[in-house]
Amino acid sequence: MRRDVRTRNRRRRKNTDIDYTKVHRILISTVVCLLVIFISIAIFYYFKNKSDYENLVETSKQEIEEQKQQDEQQNSEEEKEEEPTDVTFTLSAIGDIMCHNTQYNDAYNSDTNTYDFSYVFDNISLYTKTADICVGNLETTFAGEEVGYSSYPTFNTPDSLAYELKDIGVDVLSTAGNHALDKGFNGLSRTIDVLDAADIAHLGTYKTEEAQNKTLIKYVKGIKIAFVNYTYGTNGIPIPSDKPFCVNLIDEDLMKKQLDSAKAENPDIIIACMHWGNEYKTTQNSTQEDLADFLFQNGVDVILGTHPHVLEPMEKRTVTLEDGTTKDGFVIYSLGNFIADQNAEYTRDSIILNLDITKHVDGSISIDNYEYIPIYMYKDTSKSKQKMKLIDINKTIYNYENYIDSSITETFYNQLKSELSKIQGILGT
Repeated sequence: MRRDVRTRNRRRRKNTDIDYTKVHRILISTVVCLLVIFISIAIFYYFKNKSDYENLVETSKQEIEEQKQQDEQQNSEEEKEEEPTDVTFTLSAIGDIMCHNTQYNDAYNSDTNTYDFSYVFDNISLYTKTADICVGNLETTFAGEEVGYSSYPTFNTPDSLAYELKDIGVDVLSTAGNHALDKGFNGLSRTIDVLDAADIAHLGTYKTEEAQNKTLIKYVKGIKIAFVNYTYGTNGIPIPSDKPFCVNLIDEDLMKKQLDSAKAENPDIIIACMHWGNEYKTTQNSTQEDLADFLFQNGVDVILGTHPHVLEPMEKRTVTLEDGTTKDGFVIYSLGNFIADQNAEYTRDSIILNLDITKHVDGSISIDNYEYIPIYMYKDTSKSKQKMKLIDINKTIYNYENYIDSSITETFYNQLKSELSKIQGILGT
């Protein structure tokens, strides 16, 4: 019995004995394997990170180099932009802006007790709005409603016309004309105030001697333009003896003085707005020609003529100055009526004149191109209101011939063809 118990105990001890040598070998093998694995992983990531780092460095170098090249290119372009280049601008010019009683009555709205002239310009305003600078001649006054609106022979027009002129892109108005004193010095002064309020630059009439002595300067694309303006007279209305400065009259001494003053400001170009010539004559007279020569010789580059109420010829010429040098000059002796309600022949025909003028890097000025848009002051007698409308002649003829606008009658089409022929007969095609 005891032997059996001892035997079982020995068996139990034998089964529970641990082979530490074997375990030690297993542990060492395991640690070695893990160490190998760890070292392998470390080596792998070392070379991988080294490659990534090298790629990153190379990419950074490329990015830096590309940015450097971009900066150099940008700097080069900026330097090129700073280099002087020729600059061209378009000058648009329109003729006499008149307002007869038939015109302001046509624009009157009895419901609002206002005058709206906007419809008159719907067909042509794109041309004046898109010009770099647009110049016209004011042949009326804005003396105020309290004075009473009036027509020929002494004009006074609702202020709203001034604001409408601004809306269609008119930048400069010459005001020295035979109707400048239609409502006296007070009317002249208020006209200036209205134009100031409408933000339209003006010249030729003045409230003070100081203002008369100041040259009107406008900048277009960085080009400095000086303006002068003179009229042959004021319809027999005397200039106030205590205000001789209020209207610029055609007088060679005055013109020479003002042109010298203008030149002292070093403008790139000088434009003269001349109120001259014989009414209703489609050719210039010798006085206009002599004055044009005088103006060109004294620094003027472009002459815009008004007053005859009809178109007169235009020309580009090479002007030889006293020192033997030459320059481009341009004169149109009369731009005709822009808006008016006159019925004499040619008085409803006019143009929007466009001059392309370039200032070259050497400072010289060239008149590269001149062209015109023929327009017609149409009066639709079949309507009770808003009868007056400026017509783009070429566009209307085109629309009729190409069946674009069925409202254009054959009679009106033929009339416009006739008016176009008259314009081309005066100015050329």
